[in-house]
Amino acid sequence: MTKSRGAVAAMALHPRRLVWLGAGRSASSGRSIIATSTANAQTGDRVVRGMGMALLTFTIFSCADAAVKWLSARYSIFQIISISTLFALVPVTGLILRGGSLSALRPRHPWLVAARAILLAVDIVMVYFAFTRLSLAEAYALLFMVPMLVTALSVPLLGEQVGWRRWTAVVVGFIGILIVLRPGLSPLNLGHLAALGSTMFFALSLIIARRIGNSESAGSLLLSMMVAVLVISLPAMADVYVPPSAVDLVVLAGLGLLMGTGHLGLIQASRLAPSNLVAPFHYSQMIWAVIFGLLLFGDRPDQWVIVGSAVIIGSGLYILWRETVRARQAAAA
Repeated sequence: MTKSRGAVAAMALHPRRLVWLGAGRSASSGRSIIATSTANAQTGDRVVRGMGMALLTFTIFSCADAAVKWLSARYSIFQIISISTLFALVPVTGLILRGGSLSALRPRHPWLVAARAILLAVDIVMVYFAFTRLSLAEAYALLFMVPMLVTALSVPLLGEQVGWRRWTAVVVGFIGILIVLRPGLSPLNLGHLAALGSTMFFALSLIIARRIGNSESAGSLLLSMMVAVLVISLPAMADVYVPPSAVDLVVLAGLGLLMGTGHLGLIQASRLAPSNLVAPFHYSQMIWAVIFGLLLFGDRPDQWVIVGSAVIIGSGLYILWRETVRARQAAAA
């Protein structure tokens, strides 16, 4: 298992998405870089590779989400989650074995790690359900509100100070959500509620991740999350299992391998580039949501989803920028 804990502290690993948690912090190491032209060139190359890896990783996650939506027309989400998670364990197991020490899997904060894993497991169930009822673009628009929720929840749950600029960004972000949902003007369904619930559970898991800090390994957090997902999904699958066709089994296997590979890609991206450069690529998923929606599902996002998404993404990027500024000021103090 990787010994790098900064990757987990700076970013939250998740089957679908990444939300920035720290700013100006290189996940590859805490060592200073010698300011020579050669060192700067090498560092620049690493950052570019990290950003490229982030873009590729979020493309992988978008492909996985499209596969979930495509499979959900024939199979229960619990069956999709269970089988794909079993296949996702393959690349994750490779990560663990490369570390050479199983002791690193032992959590230092077992209750916090378990709580985070359960929150993420419920989050996954809810977001997969949302994919069955909403277009990918509409679901993503609601899921992108996580940075605003984390900022708002960090005040009562972590005692953090949030200035008026970030509070303004939070309010603007929630206005974007209202633009997407248009309550009272557009019918809402369980998919909208599931997406909003998923966002809340994911935000709470990030609050716990901030509590955990740098003390847990990536392998420990990944494995605990997958175990929690299987504990929730396997019993539910027993009542809804449908034998998959050969083609669908291949898609399920590919879905799981994509998710597991995506996890490893995020770890690698966070080693190569600072989190504040990696995280914005999360929003590239909206492009893929529109493309897959049009090509695979015939979904064309309306103007309200597009406008609301732009507002939400702008709010999230501003919060990211403000967090980066604050972290640099704190480091210089």
